[in-house]
Amino acid sequence: MARIKVPRKSTAMDMTAMCDVAFLLLTFFILTAKLRTEDPLHVDVPASTVTQVVPDDNLSTLTVGQGKVFFGIEGTDIRKALLEEMGKQYKISFTPEEEQRFSVIPTFGVPMNQLKQFIGLDEEQRKTFPSPGIPVDSTANNELSTWIYQARIVTRNLKNQELRFAIKGNAKDEYPAYKKVVDVLQRQNINKFSLITSLKGK
Repeated sequence: MARIKVPRKSTAMDMTAMCDVAFLLLTFFILTAKLRTEDPLHVDVPASTVTQVVPDDNLSTLTVGQGKVFFGIEGTDIRKALLEEMGKQYKISFTPEEEQRFSVIPTFGVPMNQLKQFIGLDEEQRKTFPSPGIPVDSTANNELSTWIYQARIVTRNLKNQELRFAIKGNAKDEYPAYKKVVDVLQRQNINKFSLITSLKGK
């Protein structure tokens, strides 16, 4: 009896659609990726089991470490407007070029009287600049309070939303270092803010 031969079929598959999807996904991730902001100083954040993600928009991060406080805020347009308002507050005029340079500085920790000098440095020089932190000790010259206040107003005016705050600090820092910052927030009736932690391993 003769055997029936099964016709051989090509095993080649059309991968065009799969390649299209792969490139679309790759493009999406590249365009939506956000560069990680470098911390102004080494911060070893405490670990916790909380997995809630801090939102990226309308956020100000207050970095605490080595007895200093650094102020950061998201958005180039917000930073420009904020610098203009702070200039009015402290009677310091900033040029459009300085406003542009400040708009790309994600975080800083210098008093107002050193801000012009800090803005004038290039990125590498800023990394080695001996930033003393934003003054927060004296109630007569509590610049951190002014930055927070003006940032809230600018965010409300430009985005019509409330600015959120997050505190990031070293796990080994003493509580009084954080209390100063929390006190500044609470004096402006900001009683809800995030504490940035790392995920504790199980």
